[in-house]
Amino acid sequence: MSKYVKNLLTKDVAGRLEGVDDALLVNVIGMDANSTVALRRRLREKSINLLVVKNSLAQRATAGTGLENAFNDMEGTLALVWGAEDFVSLAKEVAAIEKDVEFENFGARGGVMDGEQLTAERVIEISKWPSRLEQISILVGQALAPGAALSSQMIASGGAVASQIEQVADGESE
Repeated sequence: MSKYVKNLLTKDVAGRLEGVDDALLVNVIGMDANSTVALRRRLREKSINLLVVKNSLAQRATAGTGLENAFNDMEGTLALVWGAEDFVSLAKEVAAIEKDVEFENFGARGGVMDGEQLTAERVIEISKWPSRLEQISILVGQALAPGAALSSQMIASGGAVASQIEQVADGESE
């Protein structure tokens, strides 16, 4: 391949990855065409992009970006996945697909998060973290808990007074 064509491909890959700071590397080698189409459809439904790229080309395209560390010590053809609502959701989806028997040859190989290179084991560990929506619901629950406790304490004392008044009223009517 000529240098001109390599530079064009490098620019194209760099353009596709512009603005991407966190991504995962997965193995898709050995999957048949039907499985690949099903995989791409499943990822598209979750707003996840998949790009199969040669390592040397990806290293040149990501030089000087946050994704540069993803390809250190990696060999063979890899697919780069990025997108989803947040990085944890991306890791959760990759881990779920890896367990699916339909995609036998699919597997996490590593990635990069906040400029830090990740191993396949670390990706699986991150997939167990709460996603962005789960974190927001936990935070909202913690913020509302003191108000709920105060409200229940105020209602409880009012209920006790109402019960005593009712007992006095019942006693007078007899």
